[in-house]
Amino acid sequence: MDTLLILMIPLLGTTLGAGAVFFMKRTLRPKVDKLMTGFASGVMIAASIWSLILPSIEMSDGYTLSFLPAAVGFSLGIGLLMLLDRVTPLFQKEKASADTDGEKLQKTAKMVLAITLHNIPEGLAVGVIAAAAIKGESGVTMASALILATGIAIQNFPEGAIVSIPLRAIGMKRGKAFLLGALSGVCEPIAGALTLLLTGVVSAALPYLLSFAAGAMFYVVTEELIPEANAGEEGGVATVGLTAGFLLMMILDVQFG
Repeated sequence: MDTLLILMIPLLGTTLGAGAVFFMKRTLRPKVDKLMTGFASGVMIAASIWSLILPSIEMSDGYTLSFLPAAVGFSLGIGLLMLLDRVTPLFQKEKASADTDGEKLQKTAKMVLAITLHNIPEGLAVGVIAAAAIKGESGVTMASALILATGIAIQNFPEGAIVSIPLRAIGMKRGKAFLLGALSGVCEPIAGALTLLLTGVVSAALPYLLSFAAGAMFYVVTEELIPEANAGEEGGVATVGLTAGFLLMMILDVQFG
């Protein structure tokens, strides 16, 4: 029971962050919209580096080419999103020059997918530590798993917000936007529970999974969020948001990661 509660802690952080949608107006002013888009970009870039790529490299220290799993996973993550852009109707770009509601929905769908992919390896990481604690390996304790899960929950707070708030901005009801924001983190306890059942297999693949999620997030940031944030006369404010989001996630990842 204690293990299951630990696996649920990261979801709590995402859920609390998604709750920010209840304090936001339905229509965001252009400056606020670009500030939030820039903030989301900064959060995702920092999370990709400190939560995903660096841990992937650290886990690969025993490899002859320690960078290889990170490089392979990162490339596959970007490749998947590029493929979805071309073959999945939901992700196909509109030809219209104006930014329609449909285009905004597609961009938001990409971000939700990227955040969800990012959450999966985090859940796996908690599951791996919990499994090691149960087996008593290398002096790992359940307290270690609790600390890791709490750190991830703190990191997940802004991530839940950057899923639910854009959904509200394109017209979705607050309750539904909150639910979808919270659901983006449901994969974490599921991934953690599966890890407990398949520890050996998942542990070996974790460096690739971490960097895979990083690649997916980088693609969304560079292909969708940054161009959108910098378009138009108010584009300069996006840099402020990106800087704030990057610094916040960097601090949270370094302090609690």
